Amino acid sequence: MIMKNFLLKLISIIFVFSLWNSCNNDIDFEINDTLLTFSKDTVYLDTIFTNIGSSTYNLKVYNNSSKNILIPEIKLSNGEDSFYRLNVDGIYNQDTEQDGRFENIELLANDSLYIFIETTIDINEINTEQTSFLYEDKIEFLNSNSTQEVNLISLVKDAVFIYPERYEQNQQFIYETLDIDFDGDGINEQTDIRGRYLNEDELIFTNEKPYVIYGYAAVNNNQELLIEKGSRIHFHENSGLIITNGASIKANGEFSQNQEEQENQIVFEGDRLEPYFENIPGQWGTIWLLDGSINNEFSFCTIKNASVGIYTTGGANFDDYKLDLHNVQIYNSSNFGILSLSSSVNAENLVINKSGQSSFAGTYGGKYKLNHCTISNYWNSGIRQFPSLLFNNFHIDSEENEFVNDLFEVDISNSIIYGNQNIEFLIEKLGDSDLNYKLTNTLLKFNDINNYFENDPIYEFSNDLIYENIFKNLSPGFINAQENDLRINQNSEIIGLGLQEYAIQTPLDILNNNRTINPDLGAYQHIIIQD
Repeated sequence: MIMKNFLLKLISIIFVFSLWNSCNNDIDFEINDTLLTFSKDTVYLDTIFTNIGSSTYNLKVYNNSSKNILIPEIKLSNGEDSFYRLNVDGIYNQDTEQDGRFENIELLANDSLYIFIETTIDINEINTEQTSFLYEDKIEFLNSNSTQEVNLISLVKDAVFIYPERYEQNQQFIYETLDIDFDGDGINEQTDIRGRYLNEDELIFTNEKPYVIYGYAAVNNNQELLIEKGSRIHFHENSGLIITNGASIKANGEFSQNQEEQENQIVFEGDRLEPYFENIPGQWGTIWLLDGSINNEFSFCTIKNASVGIYTTGGANFDDYKLDLHNVQIYNSSNFGILSLSSSVNAENLVINKSGQSSFAGTYGGKYKLNHCTISNYWNSGIRQFPSLLFNNFHIDSEENEFVNDLFEVDISNSIIYGNQNIEFLIEKLGDSDLNYKLTNTLLKFNDINNYFENDPIYEFSNDLIYENIFKNLSPGFINAQENDLRINQNSEIIGLGLQEYAIQTPLDILNNNRTINPDLGAYQHIIIQD
C-alpha cells in the first residue's frame, strides 16, 4: 500500500513537471531590438589587493518591454583577457563555449535577470609601475540595432605579502607553524599557530606599500620590528603580530595635518577593503606582546576590527613600562581593546571604543598609568559582560585554580571612563593583599541603581586618598560615539575639569591642540559644533 501511494505521488510529480516544461517550451522569444535598462551604469568593485579576490557584486538587467526577448550577446570588452569574471544565469563566462561570451540569453517580458561580477587582478600582469591604479572594463549588451555598455571599475593596490610556507604531505597541504617561548624561560613550545618569524630584512615596515599578513608574523628574540609613519598593515582572518621574549615593536607614527587622509598615522586593520567591512569587529586576531617582550611603543596608531587590539602578558615588575601608548585609537574589537595579564601599560591620549567585552582590561594585577585617556564602550553588536574599564588582581585557570598577584598599581588622571551601561568601571579583588590605586579628576560612568556596591570599600568615592575630584555620570558630550567619534562638543559637562598638573604632562591633545591652560577631561579638547 505504501509503495502504491509513493508511485502515485511520483507519477503526479512527473506529470506536473512535464506539463510545465511543455508550456515553457511554448514561450516565444524574439531577438531584442529595444533598449535594456540597468540598476546602475557603473559597477564599482571598490579597492582590492593584487591577487586577492574581490567580493561578489551584482548588476540587475531589466526588460521593460511587453515582449519576451533574446539578448543576442553579453560579453566583456576585454574578452578573455579581462580580469573580471561574470556569472549570468548560473554560468561563468570562463565556462561558456563562445570564448567567454554569453549568447541568446532569454529574458521574459517585464522581467529582469542578475549578473554577478567578481575580480582577481595580478598587478604584475599589468604594464604599470604604480603601486595603485584603476582597472577598468565594460560589459557589452548587443541587440539587433545597437550595443549598450555598463562600466566596471576597481582600484587595485600592490602590497607586500607575508605568509607561512605551505607544504604538501600525503596529498594534504600542511602550513608552517610557530614554535614560541610563551613564558620567557628560553624554551620554545610547538604550537598550531600558523605563521613564521620575520627575516632580518623584513624588520622595517615602510610606508611605500601596504603590508598584508597571513597567519602570525613573529618577531624573534632580541629583534625589533620598526614600523614607519604612514604604514598600513592589513591582516587576514586569524592573523596578527607576535612579539616574543626579548623582542620589541616600535610603531611610531606622527600627527597628520590632513585628518581625512591620515598620511602619518599607522593603521592596523583587516585585509577586506570594501566599505561593508570598514567597521566589522573581529576580522583578524591580535597584536600579542608575549611575556618577556620589552620596550614596546605605539604612537599615532589606529588599531581597528581585531578580536583583541593589543594582548600583553607579563612585565609588571619591569622598571619601565612594558607598553607605552601615545595618541593611539582602538576601535571595534570583538573581545577586548586592550587585554593585559600581569603587565605594565603607560598610556596618554588613548582612545578606545566599541569592544565586545571590556575596552581596557588589566587582569591579574600589574602596573597601569593612564593620563588624558578616553576609555569608552558603546558596543551595540550584542550583550557584553564586562564594563568599559576592568581591573583585578587575580587569574583563574581552566581548572578553577586561583592565583593572586600582590602587585596592583593603577593611576588614572584627567580621563573619561564611560559607555552605554550603568557600571563602566570595576575593580575586582581576591585575597587580602592591598590594592594601590588612585583616580584623579576623572569622569566615571557609575550608576549603581541597585546599590550593589554601596558598602564596598573599593568604591568609597568620598575617600580622597583613592578618589580625588571624581565626576560621576556627567555627560561627556561625545559627538557620535556609535560612529567612534569621541571628540567632545561645546555642550559637554566636563569642559575645564582637568587638573593642570596632569595636563602639563601631556600638553597636546590627540589632535595636537594645546590643553595646558584650561584642560578638558579625556583625549580631546572640546570643539564647537555649528548647528
